[in-house]
Amino acid sequence: MEGKFLIIGTIILVISAIIFALYVVLKRQRKGHYEHLRDALERDKNLIGSTPVLLELSKLEPIIKNEKMEEKYQKWQDKFSIIKDEDLPIIDDMLIELDLLIEKKDYYACKEQIAKIELEIYRVREMADHLLEQIKEITLSEEKYRSIITKLKTKYRQLNKEYQAHKKLYEEMQEGISLQLENIEKRFLDFEKSMDQNEYNEVVHIVKALDTMIEHMGIIVEEVPDLMLMCKQMIPKRIKEIQETAKQMIDKGYPIEYLNLDYNLEEAQKNVSIILDRIKVLNLEDCMFELKTILDYLDSIFVDFEKEKLSKKVYEESLKDFSKKLEKTGKLISDVYLQLDDIKSMYDLNQEDVKIIDEVKKTLTIIQDDYKKLIEKVKVKASPYSQVAKEIEELTIRLKQVEASFDVALKSLGNMYDDEQRAKEQLEEIEILLKDCKTKMRTFKLPMISDHYFVELQEANDAISEVVKELSKKPIVIKTLNTRVDTARDLVLKLLATTEDMIKTAKQSEWVIVYGNRYRSLHSDIQEALDKATQLFLKGDYKASLSVSLKTLKMVDDNIEKKVLSLYGK
Repeated sequence: MEGKFLIIGTIILVISAIIFALYVVLKRQRKGHYEHLRDALERDKNLIGSTPVLLELSKLEPIIKNEKMEEKYQKWQDKFSIIKDEDLPIIDDMLIELDLLIEKKDYYACKEQIAKIELEIYRVREMADHLLEQIKEITLSEEKYRSIITKLKTKYRQLNKEYQAHKKLYEEMQEGISLQLENIEKRFLDFEKSMDQNEYNEVVHIVKALDTMIEHMGIIVEEVPDLMLMCKQMIPKRIKEIQETAKQMIDKGYPIEYLNLDYNLEEAQKNVSIILDRIKVLNLEDCMFELKTILDYLDSIFVDFEKEKLSKKVYEESLKDFSKKLEKTGKLISDVYLQLDDIKSMYDLNQEDVKIIDEVKKTLTIIQDDYKKLIEKVKVKASPYSQVAKEIEELTIRLKQVEASFDVALKSLGNMYDDEQRAKEQLEEIEILLKDCKTKMRTFKLPMISDHYFVELQEANDAISEVVKELSKKPIVIKTLNTRVDTARDLVLKLLATTEDMIKTAKQSEWVIVYGNRYRSLHSDIQEALDKATQLFLKGDYKASLSVSLKTLKMVDDNIEKKVLSLYGK
């Protein structure tokens, strides 16, 4: 037990020693961290002290030529003295205080002190940098502004050379441009004078003014010839061409009043005059844009002229086609409409067919009225051709719709008429078939005709009578007529088939009986069967007669059926 306690105690002592060692190490690391920050702050303070303000001030001494510059020089010296003799010592004191706090290991107070020192260093550094910039503005002015002025002079000479080489293009603008060039040259002289007297504040304004004036002169030299060309030649020439073309078109009957040319051209001329006045005082702002806008408008007028010419051709061609179609369609619809009562009396029209024809007639009347109004508008020149061309196109579309609707109604009427004519033709064909049946029956004189045949004959006659009756009705119900025709045709065809079958069977039966008479004496059964077949033949039962005779004769002639087939078919 004592051994266990001894082991536990040893472990506790080891852990405590480790914790203590870690604590000491952390303390030392923390102290080293703040010492490092203190060193960094001191470096920043020393950099402020090494700012080359005194060096730049020494450069000023040879160029001080007036009281104003002397006053600035003294003021900048005083400011740097304050930084060096007052502000930096304060930062030194704050750094010493920070050292004491680090030694005391008062790290909370260290953080606060470091923040204060950083703010103070930032403030003093900004003051020193600003002071240095102000001094350099003077010490570097000579070289900087000389370089700028050299570039401006080069640019000016190029502009002046360009202007002198094409002086005639500027017309009455020459005096104003020459005066502007003289002002630029005067500003160059002012620059030299200010530089000699070290009036650098004035130099700044002179350089800016020269830059602006030369840039403006560049725009003038570049744009004025084009602007004068547009104002003096292009636009006036374009206006004259428009006026001449407009007169020609009016003489040819083109209604172009909607373009309002007189007012618009007058306004364009006024705007050109205003722009020209602005150009004369070298105010070129937006002049090029406004003149191009005027030119675009004038060009658009020529486009309108061409559009009117093309529209007139389209209108005249469309009008010619439309008038022919309108006349043709109108005559056709009028003819049908005038006969509508007769058509109603002839055929049992449904309400929809009649309604379509009425609506087509009304719509056509509206189109005819609109067409007359259009012709009148063109006659009095109330609308441009571009508009009436669209209107004639719309009328053409409406007329096509009327034609389509009328074709539907006409097709329905045409079908009724065709059905009637077809029914009459089929009636003739049916009557011919019936007559053929009767002729065949008379040609082959049968000993007996069955009652069934006469029933079929009567049905066929009745069906034909029904067709005739339907054709005589007014109005004709086409659907019923077609049904009657189909029925009559079916019954007559059935009668024809019955007639042909009966005659053929009778012929076969008669031939077999005659052929079998040669075998009567051979056997009493044959004689008896042939007598029975003869009796059936005379009674009109031709199929039974043929069956009996064929069955009997097979006993003496195996090829009897083939012989019958070869003579009369199946």
